[in-house]
Amino acid sequence: MSGVHLTVHARSDVGRVRTNNEDAFLVSDLETGARLDLPALQVDVGERGILLVLSDGMGGHAAGEVASALVVESLRRSLSEPAADHSSLQRLINGAVHRANAEVKEAARAADKHGMGATLTAMLVHDRDAFVAEVGDSRGYLLRAGRLRQITRDQSFVQALVDAGVLSREQAKVSSQKNVVLQAMGRDDDVQAAIGRLSLRRGDRLLLCCDGISNVVHEAELTSLLGDPATACDRMIALANERGGADNLTAVVAHVEGDGLPLPADEERVTQTLEVLQEYGGLPSARAAEPTPAAEPTPAAEPAPAVEPDPPALAAADPAPEAGEGGSSRAWWIAALVAALGLAALLVSRLLS
Repeated sequence: MSGVHLTVHARSDVGRVRTNNEDAFLVSDLETGARLDLPALQVDVGERGILLVLSDGMGGHAAGEVASALVVESLRRSLSEPAADHSSLQRLINGAVHRANAEVKEAARAADKHGMGATLTAMLVHDRDAFVAEVGDSRGYLLRAGRLRQITRDQSFVQALVDAGVLSREQAKVSSQKNVVLQAMGRDDDVQAAIGRLSLRRGDRLLLCCDGISNVVHEAELTSLLGDPATACDRMIALANERGGADNLTAVVAHVEGDGLPLPADEERVTQTLEVLQEYGGLPSARAAEPTPAAEPTPAAEPAPAVEPDPPALAAADPAPEAGEGGSSRAWWIAALVAALGLAALLVSRLLS
């Protein structure tokens, strides 16, 4: 035994605008391959680990539900197979992601499911580490010693513009293009998962959430809510619904404890405990998620977030410094041009698919 245990809470809600919930999530003990009962449980981390996974479906009607359910179930099945080789978890996870992508792609051949896809964000807690995998723009966060850190980077069109210094983070939050993801499970023949390994510390809080939450709940608020894992999911969803509930809302929170883990050191930064194993480095032609009504920005001033200041993990370096007044004007023209080209490429790809 690893001397590590998790207390997990999870919840999903349809929101206040959508008529069906296209999100899916699960928690599984890979020792047995069984799904674990939620919304709350306590579980020891056994030899093969505990899987936390969230998927946000896209495609409309029942197709998004099908895609996300396929993603989480395929990942659970692949990682819990008795013959699975756990000597290289990076290779095992990568193979499981590719298999799930192929299953969704095959299912999308049906006429009523054509074009469906889903995001994937997963954490495999194994021994004293958490292996993080991402495809799309659902997010993974770490709260450690009172400081919040996003440990995934959105594989989205607006994030690419932020990385290029064309948009600021504030502009990205209200961009009409924020639902455009650069890759999704089942949309193409292949995917490139971003994979990292996080060395855990006693007291860590792990969060997986869909963009229905991350788009409207500020990081400072997430920091505060994660202070009480038992109520975090309910309060996140309630807050997102208060702000319109424009999308499905799903959160999985795990509190990491156990004598097998070291306490966080005061001088230790998250980047010292996070190793990027495999980056998502490409910018393929953008594909849009199911259009989501944009949530109105909250009129209240956003509190200063307690966010780890290092660059986000599993991706490229931080964006360049923002341009001055003239540069800002040019940046918007560039953003408009890039957005137009991206949408044109999207329309062509949809017409040809």
